[in-house]
Amino acid sequence: MAKPVAQESKIAAGSSQSAAAAPVKRHISDEPITRKNWWKHLNFLNITLILVIPMLGIYAAYFTPIDKKTLIWAVIYYFWTGLGITAGYHRLWAHTSYSATLPLKIFLAAVGGGAVEGSIRWWSRDHRAHHRYTDTDKDPYSVRKGFWYSHLGWMILKQNPKRIGRTDISDLNQDPVVVWQHKNYLLVLTVMGLVFPTLVAGLGWGDWKGGFVYAGILRIFVVQQATFCVNSLAHWLGDQPFDDRNSPRDHVITAFVTLGEGYHNFHHEFPSDYRNAIEWHQYDPTKWCIWIWKQLGLAYDLKQFPANEIEKGRVQQLQKKIDRKRATLDWGIPLEQLPVLEFEDFQKQAAEGRALVLIAGVVHDVSSFINDHPGGKALINSAIGKDATAIFNGGVYDHSNAAHNLLSRFRVAVVRGGCEVEIWKQAAKENKGSVAHVDSNEARIIRAGEQVTRISVPHVAAPAV
Repeated sequence: MAKPVAQESKIAAGSSQSAAAAPVKRHISDEPITRKNWWKHLNFLNITLILVIPMLGIYAAYFTPIDKKTLIWAVIYYFWTGLGITAGYHRLWAHTSYSATLPLKIFLAAVGGGAVEGSIRWWSRDHRAHHRYTDTDKDPYSVRKGFWYSHLGWMILKQNPKRIGRTDISDLNQDPVVVWQHKNYLLVLTVMGLVFPTLVAGLGWGDWKGGFVYAGILRIFVVQQATFCVNSLAHWLGDQPFDDRNSPRDHVITAFVTLGEGYHNFHHEFPSDYRNAIEWHQYDPTKWCIWIWKQLGLAYDLKQFPANEIEKGRVQQLQKKIDRKRATLDWGIPLEQLPVLEFEDFQKQAAEGRALVLIAGVVHDVSSFINDHPGGKALINSAIGKDATAIFNGGVYDHSNAAHNLLSRFRVAVVRGGCEVEIWKQAAKENKGSVAHVDSNEARIIRAGEQVTRISVPHVAAPAV
């Protein structure tokens, strides 16, 4: 009996080794695009829906007269289907920034399907991954892979579903409207994308062909491209008033193109807010519609991030920008890096011909500024080799903030014990409370009126008459 058992062990070991040696099949997206395999990388279904059919529609439009009523209907239905994406897919289901009654959910699910951008479940799952993994390899439409990749490439090229970041969509799986639309998406796409707009134009004023071409095919193309701009243009064009660690940006042009989704820096920072635009003058028709639906009793629980927290983010981003700008400016040699002179050494060097002036314990070499001094050479020459603290701070002239800033560039030393400069330096080393504020770059912040040379000198009161 021992021999068969040994044979079985060898066979099992051989099977295990062969299984381990078998190459793991790689997804086509993990392979480089070559002349031989480029066609394998293409998602032909998406290419048909977002490129081929629209091109056929453009060709058909050349032979199809435009009826004014059909054109108006196409624009109206563009807004309906666009809101199905922005107010429905995006703000209601992907971010749950408000709640909707069943009639409103059904309407948004229907017209959202008419935009032909996938089911609510599929769309929201990818969008949540986009927010969780923005600008990384797990972002399904990362702009870091290029503008056109984030706009179209991610759909016309096959993606490895295992590469996309994981997200929780358990709430969507429990929503009967979402579940029904996902199971019947091809039916919803066909009926709401093409049949319904054609029926309205055909039964309404007899323009069957125009309804199919303009309110159907071309309207789908326009609303798709508008939505795709949220993935591309909104991460490419504009300002970053709340956070600049990632690519989302705010711009009014993107807002006009995307029914208000263009304030994307705000949205990525505060995704649970039902608004994209928080200022009254900013264009956000999606926000206005949600607000109106609330007044009509169709929407409720509209979420807004606390205004205090929004302003915190704005101030913090402004501070980052200020810190970056501050780092490019010459604030003079930091006090702690300056050599220490005895007062006698300061006077000796000045007597030997060096244009040194002492102000608030800091020695300044003003030789390059004597000829440019707006008060004339005589005044500045009279202060050489002397403690000019009082002269500079109101004794002769109470110098401006700009003068104090300029003076900081002439620092060359500090005088031992002079105007407590060394005391400040010692406190800084000991990390005491008198340490000056520093920015995010650990550079000392010099605020207006707080320069070390700014000394408050009491003015002599005029005698009573």
